[in-house]
Amino acid sequence: MRKTKKTILLALTLASIAMTSVCNAENPIIQTHFSPDPAPVVFNGTLYSYSGDDIPGTPFFYMTKWRVASTTDMVNWTDYGSPLSLESFSWAHDRAWAAQCIERNGKYYWYICVQSDKNNMAIGVAVADSPTGPFKDALGKPLIITGTWANIDPTVAIDDDGQAYLYWGNGGCYYVKLNKDMISYSGEIVQIPSTVETFGGFRGNHDANNPNKDAYIEGPWFFKRNNKYYLFYAGAGTNFRNGESLSYSMSDSPTGPWKYVGKIMSDQKTNSSTNHGGVIDYKGKSYLFYHTGLLPGGGSFGRATCIEEFTYNPDGTFPTITMTKEGVKPIGTLNPYKRVEAETMAWSENCKTDQNEKTGVFVTETRLKGYTKVRCVDFGKQAPKSISASLAAGIGGGILEVRLDSLAGPKLASINTPRTGGWQVWKTFTEPLSQAVTGVHDVYFYFNGQNITAGRPLFNFDYWMFNK
Repeated sequence: MRKTKKTILLALTLASIAMTSVCNAENPIIQTHFSPDPAPVVFNGTLYSYSGDDIPGTPFFYMTKWRVASTTDMVNWTDYGSPLSLESFSWAHDRAWAAQCIERNGKYYWYICVQSDKNNMAIGVAVADSPTGPFKDALGKPLIITGTWANIDPTVAIDDDGQAYLYWGNGGCYYVKLNKDMISYSGEIVQIPSTVETFGGFRGNHDANNPNKDAYIEGPWFFKRNNKYYLFYAGAGTNFRNGESLSYSMSDSPTGPWKYVGKIMSDQKTNSSTNHGGVIDYKGKSYLFYHTGLLPGGGSFGRATCIEEFTYNPDGTFPTITMTKEGVKPIGTLNPYKRVEAETMAWSENCKTDQNEKTGVFVTETRLKGYTKVRCVDFGKQAPKSISASLAAGIGGGILEVRLDSLAGPKLASINTPRTGGWQVWKTFTEPLSQAVTGVHDVYFYFNGQNITAGRPLFNFDYWMFNK
């Protein structure tokens, strides 16, 4: 066939689209909403990330609820929506800020901070029988309330002897020993000396002779690894306009004395004046969770979770960690022959997620040329024959295209979506595949349509499954 200029141009365009798709950034890990202050934890072999929910468009940290997402492969994240909000606490007034969850004796305790009805910051605790809720206020009142604004960013861990510790603090770092019920504490609240030796200093009193030290500001993260205790935090040096770094101290005891070690992440263009980190080991690898303001529409008041893999130094100290667009590599595959929630994805554009009591979480506000991407789908050696998808549409004309490996890759199926009777009236559509597919591939669910303006939503998307 003779190649015309138009043919060559089309081929180059498709190749460019394919390359863009393959190289697409995987940080931040969630794109359908903002997810600041990530707190990673492993429950029963699954890694969960508990986060806040920035609502951009205001000149401050406007947050009214918390969110949960999970993964088993580090690249595909399932959105569980918001199982906890300001409304869950009768004494909460505003500012649903950083929080962390932990399990004990089959119960899940979520330590949160809010502005209380007494007009100061306080720490509360919610409890559930499942990592994803429903959660309820365990006390009906604050766990920590001291009449100051320092009571933010709680972090919690249980030591090998069963003793639980709760750390927190802005402008200073505090801790208490939690009782076994996890909703009360014994002894006095202790403030850690904010000296140059412990934290490189504190706000307004840093080590001016050592610019590599960043003073303690907020966001502590407390954990134990190989008989060493770590307390890392959001810090800043002489120029707070550069934004917060992540620095850390170490100790041989869960209550100190703490010794400042150094910075983990700093001097990077995160588009955010704050940072908030969490560290977790999962399936033999170590990960740093943090947030940036780099999601479209983001900034200091619109922050999203990012992840980097790292390896500890031989002496247990941290290396310097550089943020990346690519994020982390997959450590598992996804089974396409069981129901997969549409809100399980590695990347998305031109869509959001929503939830209700009947359906749970689902993908919504799908627009033309938007899509969701699922990585490392393992079809095995036997090719599937068809794909089923649960969709709902108040207006017809939307098309869900299933593509392989890139947006310009082979089209496996096109599911034409008529009116289903309403945006919450779900119908399952099944379409045969146009070609055989085996092995491990990325799958793209591309949002298309006929005679549709770019602005209007196409359909809601609940789940999908390939059929043998």
